[in-house]
Amino acid sequence: MGTDNGTNNGANNGAVGLRFASFPAGYDSADHSKADERTVRWFDAVNLGFHEDRSIPERFPAQVDGYLRDGRILTAVYDDDMPEYAWDPAVPVATYGTMVNDLNVGGRELLPAHLVTAVTVRPTHRRRGILRQMITSDLARAKAAGLALAALTASEATIYGRFGFGAATSTARVELDTRGGLEFSAPPRGSIAVADPDKILALAPELFRAHLERTFGALGRQHAYAMRAAGKWNGENTEPDRAVRSVLRFNAEGLPDGYAAYKSLGWRNEPHTMKVIDLVAASDEAYRELWRYLGSIDLVDRLTYAEAPVEDPLPWMLADRRRYTVKDIEDVLWLRILDAPAALAARGYFGDGAVVLHVTDPMGLADGTFLLKVRDGVGTCAPAEPGEDAGTLRAELTVAALGSLYLGAVSARTLAAAGGVRAQDDALSLLDSLFAAGPAPYCSTHF
Repeated sequence: MGTDNGTNNGANNGAVGLRFASFPAGYDSADHSKADERTVRWFDAVNLGFHEDRSIPERFPAQVDGYLRDGRILTAVYDDDMPEYAWDPAVPVATYGTMVNDLNVGGRELLPAHLVTAVTVRPTHRRRGILRQMITSDLARAKAAGLALAALTASEATIYGRFGFGAATSTARVELDTRGGLEFSAPPRGSIAVADPDKILALAPELFRAHLERTFGALGRQHAYAMRAAGKWNGENTEPDRAVRSVLRFNAEGLPDGYAAYKSLGWRNEPHTMKVIDLVAASDEAYRELWRYLGSIDLVDRLTYAEAPVEDPLPWMLADRRRYTVKDIEDVLWLRILDAPAALAARGYFGDGAVVLHVTDPMGLADGTFLLKVRDGVGTCAPAEPGEDAGTLRAELTVAALGSLYLGAVSARTLAAAGGVRAQDDALSLLDSLFAAGPAPYCSTHF
């Protein structure tokens, strides 16, 4: 996205008087213990946009290291004609970031996805076409680079639908009453050990990879997740979080197959509450045993977890499922199809059949009519040829609706009721048998 020398010579399309540049995070050329000025100013703009505290300069190199590990490309928009007394014009008035990570779409291989993050536009510079220019040019480049879909996690739900993104996965925020300990219906298996912070830093990505490969809808993670699990970082802040503890679960063969990171919310919090920061399991058994441990911690009355699956097996594992309460449900992953044939061929399906999909995309990236054929769970998709699809069931849908349907978290019938899909009843039934008949997607990765 853009060039490494920080220049972008494309037309500004209506974002008149502004300068766009794309670059990787970097270190000061004269002192690698510092971030370069361009990167520091980009972080300043992001902190302003998301109402975060100003960063401590000494912590910038750790963020640069994380961003380089993630392969992030940063875009900045500058207004070089700021008035006197305005904040430093070297601080961008808009920001945009991208990276690529793998998404489990149920197919034979994980699908690389173009991830969009850190999108901000300063309130003083809205209604000037900045976001539209950034996202339009970026998605076009991602498609040209061979990426079949883009994804983001949205801070606001009303922005990205107009750019073709559709909400595709959700998670539940849950609470568990642990007074007296949690009882489980199945006997314990394997063992749990408190983790060494330095060792879990190296092990966490391996365990998550195993979770990713078995979990439909899961998305690869950025470097910050391992740092948080080890207590090295506090959220996006690179300051240590000394309250974090982690445990590892070992299976019957003595091999680690999951971890949980958690922290106390303090003695002044009533009831005494333990917040689960992250929980990664490479098997259902590991998931159960990690929760068994968390539910047995002394001096704790309540557990909270903000990233539980919507279709969570945990309440069914408990002897008393009423100890488990869903507080709310939030969307996580929003998907934007860039190349419809490639995205649809990459997915794994749960039925057989053929359907013609007429996709409308105002941005023109995924617009067209496509014939999807599925046999034994494997799909092929190509532009529909005239006469080839005679007698085949048909459906019309927006590109945003296709993004929501893609992982099957919402049915075609529901999307039809909402107006995103137009099809006869038999075509809706076929779409649901292909897309929504399998496991519910689960994505616990935010970016």
